[in-house]
Order: sequence, then C-alpha cells, then structure tokens
Amino acid sequence: MARQSSIGASASPAKPPKQKKTRWYHQVWQAYQMTRKQDPSVTWLMLTAFVGVVAFALLIGFWWGPWLYTLLLGLPFGALAAMFILARKAEKAAYAQIEGQPGAARAALGTIRRGWTFGEEPVAVDPRTQDLVFRGVGRAGVVLVSEGPPNRVAKLLEVERKRTARVLPNVPITMLQYGHEEGQVALSKLPREVQKLKSTLTKQEVAEISKRLTALGGMRLPVPRGVDPMRARPDRKGMRGR
Repeated sequence: MARQSSIGASASPAKPPKQKKTRWYHQVWQAYQMTRKQDPSVTWLMLTAFVGVVAFALLIGFWWGPWLYTLLLGLPFGALAAMFILARKAEKAAYAQIEGQPGAARAALGTIRRGWTFGEEPVAVDPRTQDLVFRGVGRAGVVLVSEGPPNRVAKLLEVERKRTARVLPNVPITMLQYGHEEGQVALSKLPREVQKLKSTLTKQEVAEISKRLTALGGMRLPVPRGVDPMRARPDRKGMRGR
C-alpha cells in the first residue's frame, strides 16, 4: 500500500510555477530605458528637476530654521518632479515609436481608459493604399478615426459614416483624421480630441449601440504593439508600491 501511495504521489501533476508580478520600479526602469533611447536628455532633465526641488527645500530650511525637516520633505517631492519629467518624455517617446505604422491611431486610442470602446480591427481598409478607418463607441456617440492623407481618407470615412448611419440613424457620428496635414489630428493629441467630445447618450444607449455595431463587423489587420504611453506614467501609488 505504501508503494502504491508513493506511485500515486509521483504521478500527480506538478503545479505550474507562479508568474512573478512586475514591480512598479521595474516598470519605471523599462520606461526610462525606452525613453533614453528616443531622448537621451531625459537623464539630465530628471536630475535637474530632482536637485532643483531638493535645493529649494534646503533654502527654505536655512531661511525658516529646521533645514533637516525641509530636506526630508523635499526628497519625495524631488522624486515626484523627476517622475513627472519621465512621464512626459516617456509619453512622447512611446508615440514616436509607433508613429507612421499601420494601426498607430488604434494604439493611441487604446490609452483612453474610460468612457470609450474601440475595436481592435479597422472597420474599413483601402487594399490599394492601406488607408484605415477605426471605430469607437462612447457617450458622445460613434467616432470614426482614419489613417492616411486627407485627399484619400475623406471618401473612405464618408462611406463608413453612411454605413454606420443606416444602422444608427439617430446617433451622433464624429469623423477624425489622424495625420500631420491641415485639418488632421496629431497622434499624441488624438486621445484628448476624442475625450473632448460632448456626452449625449446614456450608458444603456451606449450598450445598445455596441450590440448593433457588432453586426457590422470589421476588417482584420495587425495593430502595432508599441509601448503603451499610459503605462509609462508612474504615479504616487506606484512610488509607494502596490
């Protein structure tokens, strides 16, 4: 019996190893490494911000009296100033990595955390020019975002607008063009442009619209997996540890 139990124990499947959770300081280091490749000046800017805040805290301490207290207070604020510089630079570097790639607009729109839902696949593709149109749904209605020169994507956007309007005749439809020409929106400003749209629908209406648009479907195309700009934003909770 002892032999049988030992055989049964050896035959039991081994537990899979637990995946290590990425710590906040690992994320900060990855963001710094990525940013430094795009913009080497980030190191000196972060040091300048940190030293400047700490030096200011010391000056206040020497003038006010308890300089040790102001120094201890200035250290975390100096670190926050350095993280703020890193966050801004990391965001620009992240956008620079995916700029010009097919699906860059969708990658940028994916940084919108609340209020909007964007499909992973474009809803319209010009097979000859590879111009794209992505669709999002939120309380401001439906937004169509294109990639490509304005003289080409205008027609593609209009076709998709009419197709969407046939399914949702009373829902606001906004069209935006991602690009650098006149009338287009830069990649880094695209999420803010969408978030500025005025809310006119309820959550229940948004859910119903999403169900109707699911029937329209989309076209399969890979989206660039660049660095998520929002993940490169260390915050106070991250600095204290989660």
